[in-house]
Amino acid sequence: MNNLQRIASLLLYVTLGFSIQAQDKVLQAPQGFDVEQAEIPKGKIETIHYDSKTVGNTRTALIYTPPGFSQEKKYPVMYLLHGIGGDEKEWLNGANPQVILDNLYVEGKLQPMLVVMPNGRAMKDDRPVGNIFSSDKIEAFSRFEDDLLKDLIPFVEKNYPVLSDRKNRAIAGLSMGGGQSLNFGLGNLDSFAWVGAFSAAPNTKAPKELLPNPEKAKEELELLFISCGDNDNLLNVSERTHQYLFNNAVPHIYYLEPGVHDFKVWKNGLYMFSQFLFKPVDQSSFSKYTLLGTPASTNVRNAEYPQILPDHRVKFRLEAPDAQNVQIDLGKKYDMKKNADGIWTVTTDSIGEGIHYYSLVIDGVAVADPASETFYGMGRMASGIEIPSRNGEFYALKDVPHGDTRIKHYFSKVTFDWRSMYVYTPPGYDIDTQKSYPVLYLLHGGGEDQRGWSTQGRANFILDNLIDNNKAEPMIIVMMDGNFGGMDSFNTSLERFEKELMQSVIPFVEQNFRVKANADNRALAGLSMGGLQTLYAGVRNTDKFSYLGVFSSGWFTSNTDLSGPEYAFMQEKADQINENLKAFWIAMGGKEDIAYNNNIAMMKKYDQMGIKYQYSEYPGGHTWPVWRHNLYSFAPLLFK
Repeated sequence: MNNLQRIASLLLYVTLGFSIQAQDKVLQAPQGFDVEQAEIPKGKIETIHYDSKTVGNTRTALIYTPPGFSQEKKYPVMYLLHGIGGDEKEWLNGANPQVILDNLYVEGKLQPMLVVMPNGRAMKDDRPVGNIFSSDKIEAFSRFEDDLLKDLIPFVEKNYPVLSDRKNRAIAGLSMGGGQSLNFGLGNLDSFAWVGAFSAAPNTKAPKELLPNPEKAKEELELLFISCGDNDNLLNVSERTHQYLFNNAVPHIYYLEPGVHDFKVWKNGLYMFSQFLFKPVDQSSFSKYTLLGTPASTNVRNAEYPQILPDHRVKFRLEAPDAQNVQIDLGKKYDMKKNADGIWTVTTDSIGEGIHYYSLVIDGVAVADPASETFYGMGRMASGIEIPSRNGEFYALKDVPHGDTRIKHYFSKVTFDWRSMYVYTPPGYDIDTQKSYPVLYLLHGGGEDQRGWSTQGRANFILDNLIDNNKAEPMIIVMMDGNFGGMDSFNTSLERFEKELMQSVIPFVEQNFRVKANADNRALAGLSMGGLQTLYAGVRNTDKFSYLGVFSSGWFTSNTDLSGPEYAFMQEKADQINENLKAFWIAMGGKEDIAYNNNIAMMKKYDQMGIKYQYSEYPGGHTWPVWRHNLYSFAPLLFK
């Protein structure tokens, strides 16, 4: 390189320095990012030897110094760790990290830094030979934490001009080294502010052990970066760590890309991670950094799409080469685009938490997505997609005793046909056959049926978890079909519902299940339409129910007269209702709930009549996350 070229390269470096903050987000390494360029400034890699008191001998590491390295300047440091079958040269042999870093420097995308590549197998015979999975070698990877903190870092800080505070120290690694980076980085937040794990291996600690104090991590971490290939056999390690971080609102990048457990993924991880280091970062943008999303939990087995991105946008993909027009109808319609192979794709806006019904619209015909489970909602079978919630731990499937959900068919004395109900029986119901239980009759909303609370609402998991934590009494939950005609004959349908509940459902349950058949041990609750059914049948039968729960519902605001059918009975029987009910619990999904105004108007009338009730709000609108939380809050009030 002649002097003119060198000056031009350096001017380019200075001009572009830190400009990544102003550029559009780069979501993957571009072609040629790992190809050596002849005429650009280059850093150097050299071998260092340090005395390890942890191991008891002299150990070897590699160190990269950036272009223009000067002893007169102090630099931050990244410690870059290898995998279980490698050593201090694995990154050098498999990725040429100096080439990746040099190219980033000349593009102005990297802060000048030192990169130390140690041998993470802290034992005297630290070569990757023999059985690399032997217990002594595995223990040596764990022991490296002491070697790193007590021997290597002090050596580097004594012999090189480096900044020695935590905000100028990063740790990252691939596979086994990715697990080490999470274990050592998150376990020593006083030493590291930047942590990266590429395809972390099973040596990664369990999430609660890895990060027992999420609040401290929020305060101390500048960046936590987790990446993995979507076909990596170790993806579950990254997934479980990400899920814990998501549930605890710890800012982090969860970067998924097409790939397996190899250097294609790890090189891209280094390219992405290193650009963030030692400069201001916008944590609010972290959710944008990924190529792929996580397949939805509502996908059918082995379906890769729909995928949920970290910011809750959804990527859809459909193979339909003969179709002329394809849309996703998710409340809002999204036009899909077709490529040359007949693959249609689209990414939606950010979608709210919880379960959402949707359809594919193919050449004007709405159909279910073959890649998703279907649910009875909107008055028909529809595809459904579950957007994860940070507050979803209470309805998660856990390692606790589980009850059973049974489908029971019965002949209705009201409709004179066969109907069905879902019945949850608590853990131990079939073991202690002498024990009887209280019953909650739990009602679905409009457009849904008896399956709703079990499949969309996860009522069984909610009760399993509550019972295991001694927060709710073991109870039977009866989920009946509440559909008895349309809104054009709503009063008639309410009357038919009441007859079905009192004359068919309750007698059938009390004949076929071991239940405590009295008012003190009966509760009635429902959401939306089911809330109106509770208001109608429950209030009229407080000699049969001691607990009523009304979720996201309320008599219509057009009914303003207390002498109207919705309120006349209550005004006459106010004292009796107050005396009979142990809990009259009303809950709404905040002001965004479509039933909010109806409910506020209704409660004002209750106040006028002297009706006693409890009121609760859980933000989220007229949606399943709200109703799940309503059940979670209501069930502990029952049968005490």
